Amino acid sequence: MTPLPIAFYRRPALTVARELLGKTLVHSEGDGLAGGVIVETEAYVGREDAACHSYGLEEPRPGSRTSVMFRPGGCAYVYLIYGMYHCFNVVSGAAEANSPEAVLVRALEPTLGLEVMRARRKTRDLKKLCSGPGKLCMALNIDRDDNGSDLTGPPLFISSSGQDAPDHRIAVTPRINVSYAGAAASLPYRFVIRDSAFLSTRKGLPRLNQPDPGKRADR
Repeated sequence: MTPLPIAFYRRPALTVARELLGKTLVHSEGDGLAGGVIVETEAYVGREDAACHSYGLEEPRPGSRTSVMFRPGGCAYVYLIYGMYHCFNVVSGAAEANSPEAVLVRALEPTLGLEVMRARRKTRDLKKLCSGPGKLCMALNIDRDDNGSDLTGPPLFISSSGQDAPDHRIAVTPRINVSYAGAAASLPYRFVIRDSAFLSTRKGLPRLNQPDPGKRADR
């Protein structure tokens, strides 16, 4: 499997978030390879985005969890929420941009190491293995030890071997669980493969196998 080149990440978070859809996130460890196709992402666009961890920060704070966001794009940003769930993000942006941006990977369609992931998640339900940020980190065994990891090669990387997602399969909605961010909560920065059965939530989307109210039926 071929890792994405560093140039892929050295672009704005909104671009990276859209183009990650259909790519394959992979983590290789002693007990096996695990991974899946990225079906849901969210962009966090830096210090002017009230939902972003780097909101209002002009420079990195030594020892803070956000310091990795100030690095050039192409490394992992992994943090803990609720004291128990890890979240995997891709740091994006060019080195000269000095814009601490990142893309949260919210859900995967499991494709690699299914039995390994089932054992880690203690479920055999394929749709529930990676249908959320914390779930996918548990399934792939991604944690704070992976924070700052270079994503251009093993053991943790994103591969171009997945299928690119065409525009007609993509939906854009506001981000999930960012009501604290005021006006930024309604920004259309969440990107999903609309017909995927592996999303963290279908909030803002039509039900599967139901007509999209935003589209007219053929006559």
